[in-house]
Amino acid sequence: MARILIATEKPFAAIAVKGIREVVEQDAGDELLLLEKYTDKNQLLDAVKDVDALIIRSDKIDAEVLAAAKQLKIVVRAGAGYDNVDLEAATTHGICVMNTPGQNSNAVAELAFGLMVMAVRNFYNGTSGSELKGKKLGIHAFGNVGRNVARIAKGFGMKIFAYDAFCPKQAIAEAGVTPVDSAEQLYETCDVISLHIPVTAETKNSIGADLVGRMPKGGLLVNTARKEVIHEAELIQLMEARPDLKYVTDIMPVAHEEFATKFPGRYFSTPKKMGAQTAEANINAGIAAAKQIEAYFKNGVETFRVNK
Repeated sequence: MARILIATEKPFAAIAVKGIREVVEQDAGDELLLLEKYTDKNQLLDAVKDVDALIIRSDKIDAEVLAAAKQLKIVVRAGAGYDNVDLEAATTHGICVMNTPGQNSNAVAELAFGLMVMAVRNFYNGTSGSELKGKKLGIHAFGNVGRNVARIAKGFGMKIFAYDAFCPKQAIAEAGVTPVDSAEQLYETCDVISLHIPVTAETKNSIGADLVGRMPKGGLLVNTARKEVIHEAELIQLMEARPDLKYVTDIMPVAHEEFATKFPGRYFSTPKKMGAQTAEANINAGIAAAKQIEAYFKNGVETFRVNK
């Protein structure tokens, strides 16, 4: 019998935990343990000592945690991003790390459009805004979230373009979206840019003055990806030079106070990351994580493995 721990500083919804428990205990005959709303790392270190599998959300699983988990065989991040897990340390300890791609994609895409509508309507301040219909939307990275953004954009009547260095142009075109040759071309072409790139050595601080400065007058940058991809100092300087630009995000920048002070009516950030914060995404990602763990234990399935 495997011991599977849900360790979540921000807990899953009760209905999600119920679904996970059904997969783990009723379907597979394993044991489910819970560590919710923990406030000290030592609580996590103690909880992982004798578990075989770990389900997390945005919880930081570093080398110290992995070293303390002597029996741990698999960690699943319930969500798409996994930069909160030390992949190198996991590989060193022979631990498989997975994510659950696609489970919260619609939630993130819907939030991106919520931010867009709010921005083009001047943050609902009572003044005359504009419409998304007919605007050119650029999707930067055409993965699961990007595809959902494209689907929703069609309903708004937008002209949709996309750039993804790792997605074939044919696949983008088959989704009814116009592919472009470069990120530079995407930003030069589009009125609205929706960011969906991951954090890598190449993408960190990559969205700055050079790219955003290419946007047409009245450009809107929407970031529901990661704050680390934004070169904040450059974006602040650019927005000072170009009072037509707007920036909205669900990942509060390090320089949030400076953005908010300098650009009232042109900048907005949610208090915390909210892309996946829906009941549906919460349930989907948690249950997917449990099913992936049980498939790994039963048949060695590693479809969503993200470390070597």
